[in-house]
Amino acid sequence: MGQTSSSQGVPSNEVRIGHSLSEAERQHLARRRETVLQCLKQHGISCTEDEVPNIAVLGSGGALRAMVGLLGSLSQLKEEGLLDCIMYLSGVSGSTWCMASLYKEPDWSTKLDTVKNNIVQRLADGSVSLKEMGEKLAKYYSEKDNFSLTDVWSVLIVSNMVNEIDEHKLTEQRGKYTKDPYPVYTVIDKQCKYDRLNADPWFEITPDESGYSLTGAFVDSSCLGSQFENGNKIKKQPEIDMLYLQAALSNNINSRCSKVKEAGKDEGLGETATTGSAQERKASQTPDVPKAPEALLTLVELNLRALKKEDLTNHLKAMDEHLKDKFKETEKMTFNQEGVEKSAKMISKTELKDFTLRACSSITDMFKEQEEDESWIAILRSMEKLVHWTWGTNHNYLYKMEVEGVDSSVSMSKTREYEDSGALLNSPYFSVLRKERDIDLIISLDFSEGDPFKTVVHAAEKCKDLQIPFPDVVLPAENTEPQDFYVFKGSSDAPTVIHIPLFNAVNCKGEIKKWEKRYSTFQMNYSREMITDLLEKAGLNIKNNKEKLLKEIENVIGQKKTSKLGKI
Repeated sequence: MGQTSSSQGVPSNEVRIGHSLSEAERQHLARRRETVLQCLKQHGISCTEDEVPNIAVLGSGGALRAMVGLLGSLSQLKEEGLLDCIMYLSGVSGSTWCMASLYKEPDWSTKLDTVKNNIVQRLADGSVSLKEMGEKLAKYYSEKDNFSLTDVWSVLIVSNMVNEIDEHKLTEQRGKYTKDPYPVYTVIDKQCKYDRLNADPWFEITPDESGYSLTGAFVDSSCLGSQFENGNKIKKQPEIDMLYLQAALSNNINSRCSKVKEAGKDEGLGETATTGSAQERKASQTPDVPKAPEALLTLVELNLRALKKEDLTNHLKAMDEHLKDKFKETEKMTFNQEGVEKSAKMISKTELKDFTLRACSSITDMFKEQEEDESWIAILRSMEKLVHWTWGTNHNYLYKMEVEGVDSSVSMSKTREYEDSGALLNSPYFSVLRKERDIDLIISLDFSEGDPFKTVVHAAEKCKDLQIPFPDVVLPAENTEPQDFYVFKGSSDAPTVIHIPLFNAVNCKGEIKKWEKRYSTFQMNYSREMITDLLEKAGLNIKNNKEKLLKEIENVIGQKKTSKLGKI
């Protein structure tokens, strides 16, 4: 295990180089093992403490569908007396929204009915006002060195979907979940993904430490985002809160947005659609908007209309009117007549980008002159981040460190960008496939849209490339509806994988397409009836397979017994 030193020469464990589990995680597992042992005995399963299986539940991405689906699955595991068998709970994207809601309640698994009802109440009836959004966005902008679209996404999108601005800190969970599975939230390192660095993209976040799961380089989670150089913290940043974390964990939603694809597959404009509509609502509530904010709102709406391929002529003329005092006649902001006519079809991405950046610069001057409040400035900076498509920027805690096994391109970068794991794999397999976690059984709850086997197939392929033990995945015949329970087994050193698609032939009874259509990934809110129905559907996948789950648990315990005998 590596250890760095602070600039004062005092030993520091804020950055840890090594593959071993953190001390806090080891202590948690030791306590949890006793809980699992007692749970197994209640089901008539006998084993010694060192034969207790390490079981991980994985929740895939899928926005609100995943959030509610995971809640329903965990609630049913509790009802069937199986939740206390689980050692780890790990999630991606929407599943992490559920986790964030659960883990802010100390020992949530002991009072899950109450916690579940509170979450349902918030999702069905809660709301976040535009004023609250503006104040939170301004706070992010004023406090952070690396203000990015993730901050915007968290405030304008995530808070609106989960109906709260959760300012709890991740490290507040330390020591408060002693009776629950150990939580592992997952993102990926965006640059590593694009550089095609096979082992480096997988990044995990726990209440204790965060870092690269497979290459073994971690930082105390309270310091994630602070500025480091050669392992020494040189500037502390405020600890990320759970709202921002939920956004970082799910900011790939817009890159898959069907509306964006229909509008030219321009990811860079995807965020504008949602931001614009929010600002239109705000504008309608504030008729006496000062000149600078009014110009900004017009610019936002212009970008929204460009996304929809609508006529921009009036908005371009309005921008010219807003900014007419900023430029000479020959420097007007609108395009020439030929450009205006072309804009009725769709201006090019480059033209729109240049236009927006120039307008932002002018509007910035206007804000300074009018001394507007900070929330409007934050929205203006959001527009600039949108144009440059800047997501999830954080100071790199490995900057200028030499770390064996970590690509030099990582350690030489001052900042890293973290994004939704769904951009690479929509289920958090690699967080639990760390060799040190010694997972025996994975219960994969798949809430993905589209191919219900894509995540497990992709995980198997990646594991083969990385030489990580994983079972062979044999798919059912084509053109058959997915069932509600699949078991994939491999060699003795590979975990058993149970794969459970959310909508299947058993719980949907020939209506899979109907249920998939009802719960779109990009639906911003669910009614109480929709939430209740989805909780039930997810719960059926556990209820209908309780005996199968217990059988597979017994099987992996048997494998551990056999392995132990072989070592004698």
